[in-house]
Amino acid sequence: MLQSIQDYFRALAETHPHWNFIYLYDPVQAARIGEGLVMTLELSVLCVLFSVVIGVVGAWLQGSHLTWVRRFVQGYIQFFRNTPPLIQLLFFYFALGQFTPTYSPDGWLEVPVISNVGWAVISLSFFAGAFNVEIFRAGIEAVPESTVEAADSLGMSRLQIYRYVLLPLAFRVSLPALNNNLVNLVKTTTQAIVIAVPELLYQLVSIYNDYSTAQNACMVLMFVVYVVLVGILVMGMSRWERRLRIPGYGG
Repeated sequence: MLQSIQDYFRALAETHPHWNFIYLYDPVQAARIGEGLVMTLELSVLCVLFSVVIGVVGAWLQGSHLTWVRRFVQGYIQFFRNTPPLIQLLFFYFALGQFTPTYSPDGWLEVPVISNVGWAVISLSFFAGAFNVEIFRAGIEAVPESTVEAADSLGMSRLQIYRYVLLPLAFRVSLPALNNNLVNLVKTTTQAIVIAVPELLYQLVSIYNDYSTAQNACMVLMFVVYVVLVGILVMGMSRWERRLRIPGYGG
């Protein structure tokens, strides 16, 4: 069966040169696609997790009694929301990357402690995290003040109120907006190509640079993969939203 499929696409490439699905019959190119897909998934999952953590912590810090803490968080939000993520990637990797320490595994080659993949995760997480802070802040403001007052009257600390009362309710309210932001984040991971992160787009571009007839086929695969990835994320988040919905909070 597999051999028949490979033979079909090999013959298709010969009869229709502009539709060379080389990654479907060449094991070397198929391996490159697999590596790129795994990297894309790892990058997406790490960035989603870290950006949510940043959003939760940042929203809590916005309620701090210290003015300088609130101003710091607000400055972070304004910086990352109002500059393009592509520029942020380049800044983190080429500017801040020059100040990161290195180590030499063999005594000759100097390897930076933070690789290009690490910088991509850091940059994209901070980018999406800035939006998540505002998303969670809006969710917190949607929680009735009487709920907070009731928790405070029970002797709960500010951190306990945030952890056990505000955050669970705010999270439910914030899920629709959070869903949109995380979908945008997954799509934005393609920009990591500018710092040579070997994700799916990087591998596909490399393939059609080596085999110019494969360009159309590579872009078709790129489209299909991201439709599937985003579709899975949207369906998963939508189901989660329905399960966590509480009458009176978030509709």
